[in-house]
Amino acid sequence: MTKTAFSPFRSLLLFGPPGSGKGTLGKLLAQAGGHYHLSSGDIFRGLDPESELGRSYFSYAQRGLLVPDELTISIFTNFVHGLITTNRFFPSKQLLILDGIPRTKPQASMLNELLRVEKVVILDIENEQKLFERVRKRALIEKRFDDTDPKVLSTRLRVYREETALILDGSYDRNLLVSFQADQKPFQVLNDALTALGSIL
Repeated sequence: MTKTAFSPFRSLLLFGPPGSGKGTLGKLLAQAGGHYHLSSGDIFRGLDPESELGRSYFSYAQRGLLVPDELTISIFTNFVHGLITTNRFFPSKQLLILDGIPRTKPQASMLNELLRVEKVVILDIENEQKLFERVRKRALIEKRFDDTDPKVLSTRLRVYREETALILDGSYDRNLLVSFQADQKPFQVLNDALTALGSIL
C-alpha cells in the first residue's frame, strides 16, 4: 500500500468486540471535535448487493467472517479518497476516527503509510452475554439481520479474539493505547474518553 497525496491521515483507532460500543463512541467523539467517524461496516453494508464487490462482502458477512485483507484495504482507500474529493472529509483539519479497521495484523501493516495513528482506543467488556444482547438489539433497530443469528455472533466474537485483538500486540506503540470499560453507560464511556483524548480532539 503506497502513500498518496492525501495521506498520511491523522487517525484515532477504535477496538473492541462486537457490541462494545465502538460505533456509538466514534460518532460522539466526531461530533465533539468536528472530526470524521468512519465505520468499515457502514462502508461494506453500503455496497450494492448485486455488484461483484457487494456479493463478495455479503458472502463473508453472512457467515460472520472477515473480508480478505487486500480487498478490505482497497475498498477503504477508495472510499476515503471519495470522501475527500467530494468535500466530506478534510484531512488537513479533521481527525479520521476509524471503527472496524484494521481488523487483522496484515491490514494494520498495509495501513502504516496511509495513517498517522494518534491514539488507539480499546473498549473492554467481559460479559459475553451483554455483548450478544447489545448486538441483537442493534440488529433489530438497524435491520442488520445477519447480527441476529447466534452462530454468526459467536463466530464474529471468536474472530475478534483470534485475529483482531492480536493487532494490539506489537502493531502500535504501547504509549498510544488507552482502555475504557465499555459496560458503562455510553455517556460515562464518552466522559472517560474525552478526558483521556482531549489533547488530540
